[in-house]
Amino acid sequence: MGSSIGDRLSSVGFDHLNGGSDMGRKIRRVLGVIVVLLAALVLLPTTITYVNPGFVGIVIHRAGGGVDKTPLGPGLHLKNPLTTGIEEYPVYMQTLVLAKNPVEGSPANEEINVNSKEGQPISLDVSMSFELDQDKTPALYSTFRRDISSIQHGYVKQSIRQALQEVVGNEEIAAVIGPKKAEAVNQTQLLLSQRLAQYGIIVKQFTINELRAPPAVIEAINQKNVMQQQSLTAQNELQKNTFNAQGDSIKAAGQAKAILSLAESQAKANELLSRSITPNLVQYEMAKKWDGKMPQVSGSAIPMIQMPKP
Repeated sequence: MGSSIGDRLSSVGFDHLNGGSDMGRKIRRVLGVIVVLLAALVLLPTTITYVNPGFVGIVIHRAGGGVDKTPLGPGLHLKNPLTTGIEEYPVYMQTLVLAKNPVEGSPANEEINVNSKEGQPISLDVSMSFELDQDKTPALYSTFRRDISSIQHGYVKQSIRQALQEVVGNEEIAAVIGPKKAEAVNQTQLLLSQRLAQYGIIVKQFTINELRAPPAVIEAINQKNVMQQQSLTAQNELQKNTFNAQGDSIKAAGQAKAILSLAESQAKANELLSRSITPNLVQYEMAKKWDGKMPQVSGSAIPMIQMPKP
């Protein structure tokens, strides 16, 4: 009896221990799954990259420092978070504004300063619209190893300043401010297009938004323009008076010529008329007008009509 009770107690204790061991294993398995899931949740975002629309992804190999020649297009892409990095470059049209006013461009003063042909300082606010050639973006990153904003406000800005100095530096300040401003813009855009194309930066439009010179220079230019305008007005008035005088002279000469021609014609007519009057013609005309009556005179004498001799 006693032995039977002891055996039962021993059996119950053994089963309890076995049940506790199974429960522990289950708990450990659950904890393991949770850890794996948490690790996956933490690491998963680093293994997937998303390239936004309008951008391309430059694939950078951290181990060797190389760059894939083909960029990633928009969408989801797998990557190794330990050895691979992604740099996004926009390929849509952008506009770089370099201005003194912080509202128009960067908060900092980014105006371009150059010198004219006379050595006069000129400050310019400019803008440049451009696109990136998608196929050349890996080479662009390999060259500068910077984000696109740093490239814009670094190398591109310096290229703009150099091109403007080459163009404006060959012109007088009055010409750049006035009649040759459009030509300066076109020449600068041409230089920028040639120099930036090798990096895949395609210039669409370049504009000089504002041009500033020293006040004394502006005043001198304005005075010169006023004097030139006054001189031009006086010249136009002189030409007008000269033209009117020439017109009056031509008119008078024409009238004199007409009078002379009329006098010559009248003289010729008189000469022809005098030549045409002959004695026979006079006698004939008189005979046509005689009514056959003898003139009435006093006295007994009979009047004699003297006829012209032939």
